[in-house]
Amino acid sequence: MPAKHIDFNIDAAQGFGVYKNDIETQLLDYVSSVNISCGFHAGDPLLIKEYLLKCKEKNLTIGAHIGFNDISGLGYRQMDLTSDEIEAVVLYQVGALMSFAKSYHLVIDHVRPHGAMYKMASENFEFSLSIAKAIKKIDKWLAYTCLDNEILDKVEAEADIVVNREVFFDKYYTQDFKPDWENKNTISDDDALNRIRTIMFSSQIKLGNGLFMPVNCNTIHFDTKNQNILELLKKANEIVKPTPFNYNKAELSGWV
Repeated sequence: MPAKHIDFNIDAAQGFGVYKNDIETQLLDYVSSVNISCGFHAGDPLLIKEYLLKCKEKNLTIGAHIGFNDISGLGYRQMDLTSDEIEAVVLYQVGALMSFAKSYHLVIDHVRPHGAMYKMASENFEFSLSIAKAIKKIDKWLAYTCLDNEILDKVEAEADIVVNREVFFDKYYTQDFKPDWENKNTISDDDALNRIRTIMFSSQIKLGNGLFMPVNCNTIHFDTKNQNILELLKKANEIVKPTPFNYNKAELSGWV
């Protein structure tokens, strides 16, 4: 069944001090939601403020981009945390961004893990559930953004939380529907753009074995480390104009 809407999301404030990713600002005109780093894996107070105001100016949906307390490793190193520790790092980061946002009359719409935290959440049900429960403790209307798979299905049911099901724009997917986290395999720019067309036309994604698998995603994540990301996002906007999570949910439920 063809999809009517899809959200495009990117991560932002992925730096600290003098270290910045300048391409992020140029991408804001071609996405509908932005995940702002909360200071643990990246992001400092001035960067957070800067991107909150940019999102406000462009009317973009704002999410909290949370990660492990690992700024020297950019959040890509796995950490073993107890459920209490997971709750604490989620509450701390989301709470900080929400306070910042409130001072500028903005609201936080969703929470997306980063790096090693995202990978663990997509593979470990208990870990992902702990994140979801912490998010819901903050606000039951906050959405949890993570990889579209069976684990997220179970977390949604168990935690009774709103979820945003995510697919990667350019990552290679193995035949068992897992992204190639190490980027040992890649897909071409043309294949990445065709992925959007396939998702919009038939709600499917092409796997590494050439077969197609149904997906139930409502957002596509664009990696700002891709050297061609600006041109690719422009071309993606020619395929479909992205709209944010909350707009899509509202229309599907008949609120608009």
